[in-house]
Amino acid sequence: MHIERHAISRSGWLRAAVLGANDGIVSTASLLLGVAAAEVSHASLLLTGVAGLVAGAMSMATGEYVSVSSQADIEQAALRQERNELEDDFHGEHRELTAIYVKRGLTLPLAHQVADALMAKDALGAHARDELGITEITTARPLQAALASACSFAVGAALPLLVTLLVPLSWVIGAIAVSTLISLAVLGGVAAQAGGASVWRGMVRVTFWSALAMAAAAAIGRLFAYFGG
Repeated sequence: MHIERHAISRSGWLRAAVLGANDGIVSTASLLLGVAAAEVSHASLLLTGVAGLVAGAMSMATGEYVSVSSQADIEQAALRQERNELEDDFHGEHRELTAIYVKRGLTLPLAHQVADALMAKDALGAHARDELGITEITTARPLQAALASACSFAVGAALPLLVTLLVPLSWVIGAIAVSTLISLAVLGGVAAQAGGASVWRGMVRVTFWSALAMAAAAAIGRLFAYFGG
């Protein structure tokens, strides 16, 4: 048997992991830059980073679980409706599936035969896949998404936090900015490659918007330092 593995099979956990890591790096780095620009102590800066890591990881896990659970609820409701329709009007559902295959290019007799074969084996599965667009690859998995988001956020947030811990306070703003942009470029390239997309485009896209976010946070921190001092 010839089995092909496509990048789209990784779309569920990859999306959550990339989103979590990217958000962990960008939000924590921006938070640290904003606070550092306000001229606080090194200890206060580290405390800010740790709080941001913990709060962000929990927030990502909660948000991802709730959103993906909502998607799962919608899918289950659609499947229940489809199951009821199959019980109430099997032949009407057969005609509906046949019409779908005709629209995709099959002749009417062939579409009828295909609908016969698929519905004889798994009527609900055939309608879930070809009418509703629900497949094993796209099925929502809330726990998987939540865990991937929380862990990846924590790993991403740990990078600027580690830089803050190791670098003297006088160099911390530049060190965080440079290390963050480099790590984001690598992350964007890896994610693009894993997803089968353009590596260069993925790198440029993530670094541009992340640099804008960090610059805005640093500017706000500097304003607080100026007017507060």
